[in-house]
Amino acid sequence: MGRMDVPPDAISPQQFHDSEGVDDWRVLYWGAHAFFRTSSYAEASRFVAAITAIDEVVRHEPDIDLRHEGVAVKLISRDVRDLSTRDVDVARIISTVARDHGLVADASVLQVVQTAVASPPSAEVTPFWTAVLGYVRPNDTHLVDPLRRGSSVFLQPEGRVGPQRGRMHVDVCVPHDQVHARIEAALAAGGRIADDSAAPEWWTLADAENHGVDVTTWWGRESTRLEEERPVR
Repeated sequence: MGRMDVPPDAISPQQFHDSEGVDDWRVLYWGAHAFFRTSSYAEASRFVAAITAIDEVVRHEPDIDLRHEGVAVKLISRDVRDLSTRDVDVARIISTVARDHGLVADASVLQVVQTAVASPPSAEVTPFWTAVLGYVRPNDTHLVDPLRRGSSVFLQPEGRVGPQRGRMHVDVCVPHDQVHARIEAALAAGGRIADDSAAPEWWTLADAENHGVDVTTWWGRESTRLEEERPVR
């Protein structure tokens, strides 16, 4: 039996980042992400062709996005619905191929954006959002693009919305080593920190009209899954 046939052991974001050979990768919402810069579609295509020719990569079914600027890859173990030791193995393989092709990873462009909509338990709004977005429902609180392209939607229980928060806000998940640069850029652009009591898991920022944005990282999380109970925010 090959290693890819053996059920993998789930691991935490911290365990993933503590592994050797994954410096190109960052844990964000829904998995481990990397972006490899390329100079053309042709160069990007050759890289994708090379990694998809490797059995371990193909059988793991990573999400791959090819653009002129580069190739984005996301890894998650769907059989455990979280990160696993297999993601570490596949990340190492992909990074090795990238180096062989002379490609460099750029963590500064990595992010996952999510829209949070507050809703009381009595309001049955899920069918509306599912229909209007063309999304699917993987769990009780989240709606996602079935092809995993667009931002996810979090139907946040109303009782978990903190005081002086709007009924809708945006979550922006960025690499842990990029979060302070992102916050500083937002502050320089006219924003303010509305609440940093949950840092470094997330900081709540607001614009001049008091629209909220939670800038988040994987710090403090035991999983990339988002259906766990979380504090009022």
